[in-house]
Amino acid sequence: MEQTCSRCHQPLTEEDRFCPSCGLPQLVYSADSSSGAGQPDRWGEAVRDAGAIQWKPALRAALSLAIPAGLFCSMFSPLGIFGLIFMMGAGAWVVALYMRSQRPAWITVSAGARIGLVTGIVGAWTAAAMTGLSLYAERFWFHQGGAFDDQWRASLSRANQFWTSAGIDAQTIATLDAKFLSPEGRAASVLTTIVLLMAALLVMGVAGGALGARFLARPRRPES
Repeated sequence: MEQTCSRCHQPLTEEDRFCPSCGLPQLVYSADSSSGAGQPDRWGEAVRDAGAIQWKPALRAALSLAIPAGLFCSMFSPLGIFGLIFMMGAGAWVVALYMRSQRPAWITVSAGARIGLVTGIVGAWTAAAMTGLSLYAERFWFHQGGAFDDQWRASLSRANQFWTSAGIDAQTIATLDAKFLSPEGRAASVLTTIVLLMAALLVMGVAGGALGARFLARPRRPES
């Protein structure tokens, strides 16, 4: 009896662990199993192969996209909050590029998430470096420190209005202002913002890689 793929119904040979048409790992039972009940002969090995990552092409794809994505996702990027969506798209795109180099083109969601993790790490560090360089250039190269300080005071003024409406007393607000307006307070606030940005980019990279693997591995329609 001819063996066919359970997904696309294309013919298979006895040696095929993956469908040559759609890449689905094949579950084949052996009649010679010692338990007599028939156990999977190639399924476990096929799934392990699908979950394994060839890191050389994966890193190539990640570096080619994560660095530009990180540049567009810095604190001073015109994309703003949409930079997070851009990073998610980069994670999915890296998985797509990686799958092009694989035969068969099959990948598990966990493998896609790991590739997305690498993409997120590279993109997050690139965004952090770009943000730090921009802040340094603004203050010391272009001498825009005064404008930056004015923006920081305006942000604190808006925060004070919120704290006042929340019922916080004036003395507490003055104490907080003194802390945030000190050099240490400003540095800590900027550093915290950069760390939060990196964490968000990392999460979006992982999510993009996992979603890319999930949707790119959907069943293909059999050729007519």
